Amino acid sequence: MKKIVLIFVLGFLIFGIVSFSKSHFAPIYIEIPTNWPKPVYDFKKNPLTEEGFQLGRHLFYDPILSKDNTISCSSCHLQATGFTHVDHELSHGIEGKIGTRNSLTLQNLAWSKNFMWDGGVNHLDVQAITPITSEVEMNETLENVVNKLQKSEKYVDLFEKAFRTKKITGQLTLKAISQFLVSLTTTNSKYDKFIRNEEEFTEMEQKGYALFQNHCTSCHKEPLLTNNEFRNNGLPMVADLKDLGRMKITQNSKDSLLFKVPTLRNIEFTFPYMHDGRFKTLTEVIKHYNSGVQKSRTLSKELHQPMNLNDNERTELVAFLKTLTDKTFLFNKKYAYPK
Repeated sequence: MKKIVLIFVLGFLIFGIVSFSKSHFAPIYIEIPTNWPKPVYDFKKNPLTEEGFQLGRHLFYDPILSKDNTISCSSCHLQATGFTHVDHELSHGIEGKIGTRNSLTLQNLAWSKNFMWDGGVNHLDVQAITPITSEVEMNETLENVVNKLQKSEKYVDLFEKAFRTKKITGQLTLKAISQFLVSLTTTNSKYDKFIRNEEEFTEMEQKGYALFQNHCTSCHKEPLLTNNEFRNNGLPMVADLKDLGRMKITQNSKDSLLFKVPTLRNIEFTFPYMHDGRFKTLTEVIKHYNSGVQKSRTLSKELHQPMNLNDNERTELVAFLKTLTDKTFLFNKKYAYPK
């Protein structure tokens, strides 16, 4: 194997550390704007190739991952809505089972160290195990998934192209899914064009941006629009769900009601909002932070004082949030269902 490092700068920094044989694999790279931090995902351990990406793409859209072959990853993560679902508050699984949380969006995952609302998964290469084995989602085992894939001529061929082996394993299955997921980058919204001096904000958007920088960036840090940390954002607990957030993972009372800070990219289309999908509109979200925050022992310190925005300011903030929409990402055919 020959190791090759390729770094190109053409307005964007195209990142890839790839180990491959020139005669076998077609390497691909994710685009990273010059003002962005370095990804945390280790591409050396799972080099991106066109063959691996396409295998992961097929797996992402295939209900074969579920016990009764009815639910795929895409069932809860729709491309046109920022790779999340919008038709119900909580995720749905096989046999009409309902989960306890709203699905997170799948965007710019190369920069994430923790996954799920409670950070219960700490590496993208094993993230898919959680929905696959969840009783209220796919309710399957990785062993059964591998057995089903091994019986499929289609997948034997795709795995051979991607990994040069006809023997399908759980590890290779998860790595293929990761190759697709880590490629889901969104960097071309109006906001991004504004940052690159390619487009101007309207007066309303500019005022909204100023409000955002003043009130929101401590948690929704630019340019990823998240700090990838966990916060209690002052939501009253839903009695039926009894969801204590990160405390479920750490068993530490200091983590009670802490949830992952989601990215705001493509937020216009990723409703319903919050970990339990309780808000349907951005206006409702802003009203919560403006005057509806419930104080508690673990409340994020940034939220101890309400924003106290007037009607015009709330409208301006929504206008800015809509500049985070990247339609080239939402409708990019390379991320769509494979024909």
